Amino acid sequence: MSDAVTASSEDLFAQSVRYFPGGVNSPVRAFRAVGGTPVVVAEGRGAHVTDIEGRTYLDYVGSWGALLLGHAAPEVVAAIAQAAARGTTYGMATPYELELAGLIQDAFPSMERMRFVSSGTEAAMSSLRAARGFTGRSKVIKFAGCYHGHADSLLAQAGSGLATFGLPSSAGVTAGAVADTIVLPYNDPAAVREAFATRGDEIAAVIVEPVAANMGVVPPQRDFLPALREVTASAGALLIFDEVITGFRVARGGAQERYGIRPDLTCLGKIAGGGMPLAVYGGRADVMDVLAPLGPVYQAGTLSGNPLAVAAGAATLRRLAEPGVYDRLESLASRLEVGLREAAHRAGVRCAVVRLASMLTVFFTSGAPHDYTQAASADTDAFARFFHAMRERGVLLPPSQFEAWFVSLAHSAEDVTRTVSAAGEAFRAARR
Repeated sequence: MSDAVTASSEDLFAQSVRYFPGGVNSPVRAFRAVGGTPVVVAEGRGAHVTDIEGRTYLDYVGSWGALLLGHAAPEVVAAIAQAAARGTTYGMATPYELELAGLIQDAFPSMERMRFVSSGTEAAMSSLRAARGFTGRSKVIKFAGCYHGHADSLLAQAGSGLATFGLPSSAGVTAGAVADTIVLPYNDPAAVREAFATRGDEIAAVIVEPVAANMGVVPPQRDFLPALREVTASAGALLIFDEVITGFRVARGGAQERYGIRPDLTCLGKIAGGGMPLAVYGGRADVMDVLAPLGPVYQAGTLSGNPLAVAAGAATLRRLAEPGVYDRLESLASRLEVGLREAAHRAGVRCAVVRLASMLTVFFTSGAPHDYTQAASADTDAFARFFHAMRERGVLLPPSQFEAWFVSLAHSAEDVTRTVSAAGEAFRAARR
């Protein structure tokens, strides 16, 4: 380990390819979309990360949105240490699960029953299984560019890494695995109504990122989410909000609070686990009661609700319940949005800065995208130049045009000013 820490990023990455496919444990970390050698992080503090060569960056990745309090938040670190001193995992029920469940339900009243799992993929996959078990139907609607983890049935025109690599799906996913998945354009209520008109009695659920964040940030248009709620309720299908990213970020109660839409099931992750491996799905009691041991739908996990992740999540959610937290996030992110837009204009760069709450994307497009097709038209070469120019100036962005930047409570007004200043120069670099 000491040799790894003193090695250069290039040396360490060269060693990594001997162990990991592409040298990484998650594809977007490989920097294939932007080129160059990946950043190898040694530590993070607050709004900053430091690589193994000692370079410190102002960070807008934040473990892909998980760290709303910033890196190594003292209350989270203390909670994890206290939990670890009691034991790291038991594979049995613990009293500590109850506090986190209560904090979640207080923010998300729609989650009358819930089940902890260890990843967003598990949460989305399990919510669909519950929906099928409850309705007795097989078909599921998802939307192009929305990413719900890497379960086979959901890797059909997905976003996130698949958007980065321009893949319509994934090798190894059979035609049978996606045969029951209907893919429709995001922000297109008419397409949803048409699908239900022709196959409504077969559709178990509609799963959606209520604010798309895996093709870049693409907010819902005014009539989209209400239409999903109306159509699913009329047809006896379930509406599933995948709030793995938006939960506790776009509001304490997520997108369902912000837009006033109550889904039947909700998937949470990232922030709810305080950056540790934890996710949760839940919703209507009658739907969730189809799960074993009460019902016939099986789902299990030895590490589900493990005490370290539960402690980190509870510490995070207690902080987010404090007054003024979301006002501060909104203020910081708004300043960043305005500053980036003005910097692009001064540099003569045509782009769209799209923000919702504390997440945003700079799209190298002529206008703000409303769906996956429009997002996919972005100039990814210009983004790659912009990314590296920002990195050279000490600002670390997600290494893909099709991901969100995340502002945390650890960021400051001075950090925003520094970011906008760096962007002014980086936009000029992006033009070449």
